[in-house]
Amino acid sequence: MIVGILKEIKNEEYRVCMTPAGVEVMTAAGHLLLVEKGAGKGSGFDDAAYLKAGAEIVATAPEIYQKSDMVMHVKEPLPSEYALIRKNQIVFTYLHLAAARDLTLALVRSKSVCIAYETIQKPDGSLPLLTPMSEVAGKMAIQEGAKYLEMAQGGSGVLLGGVPGVDPGTVLVIGGGIVGMNAAKMACGLGAKVYLLDMNLDRLRYLSDVMPRNCFLLMSSPAAIRELITKADVVVGAVLVTGAKAPELVTRDMLKTMKKGAVLVDVAIDQGGCFETSRATTHSNPIYTIDGVTHYCVANMPGAVPKTSTLALTNATLPYALKIANQGWIQAMKNSTGIRQGANVVKGHVTCSAVAEAFGLEYVPIETLL
Repeated sequence: MIVGILKEIKNEEYRVCMTPAGVEVMTAAGHLLLVEKGAGKGSGFDDAAYLKAGAEIVATAPEIYQKSDMVMHVKEPLPSEYALIRKNQIVFTYLHLAAARDLTLALVRSKSVCIAYETIQKPDGSLPLLTPMSEVAGKMAIQEGAKYLEMAQGGSGVLLGGVPGVDPGTVLVIGGGIVGMNAAKMACGLGAKVYLLDMNLDRLRYLSDVMPRNCFLLMSSPAAIRELITKADVVVGAVLVTGAKAPELVTRDMLKTMKKGAVLVDVAIDQGGCFETSRATTHSNPIYTIDGVTHYCVANMPGAVPKTSTLALTNATLPYALKIANQGWIQAMKNSTGIRQGANVVKGHVTCSAVAEAFGLEYVPIETLL
């Protein structure tokens, strides 16, 4: 199979979807890898490293799309790419379609085979291709929250960890999945008082065994959020409904009860955000303030640390890319429930129920197309 590795064009996105080491594995399996010129620069990989791994360097994205059976990205295709996607071409990347109507409709029109990293699942329900970036984003959420608490950044001037004789800051993490667990661990490590909320009692029991003693685990509810948000210096939105738009758990009315200079970090912004007042921001303009509360809603947080993120992402995606390339998408989906669950839009049909529901489109089970 001819596999195209595209350069990221989303604003301030420095990751690349495959390292030279990944390319070497793919080429050893008999596949031709086309890498767009300069694709790995932001992650510290020059074109020479890809050439040494067996890839061909291609000058432009249109040429990659024209020649490749499967194209790979980190982030979703942007409008300038919609017309380049060909019928029956495999598009393998993060898509987050439930928050992107125009992209969804463009992919339907293209009649391509769109497999989303974020909806591939293991038998235990875990999301192996979302996990590494969720780990990065969870840790970054506290790093950014702590920074924007500084008074020079418009915050309240609270040090999350406190010092002897002074109370630490309070962190509220909504959602006990991979993002939430990593955010809570990071905040606990700084010495903050951390409340971690989740709706799954079994998950809370597990977290109670692995989290530090300064992490307090509570069943999530609107009442719990309303109470704790008044105490919090940093609130991290870490909720996920696989493939679907994130629920809005913090309302504008709740915002008015928060401390002035507190910080909201919405890690769910890729899926539409879990705060009513959230809107996507960028690394160069990451924050805005409403009712005296700082909002950090960068839609590609791991893109700021590409030398870590790219390695972590390739570790996770490479086995799946190899299966799809080795077997073709139809056989790969027949053989793997996980890859089958990654199918979001296939040959003009929406094959992810959550995406179809989000936009009132017809849902077609992928099994009927195999």
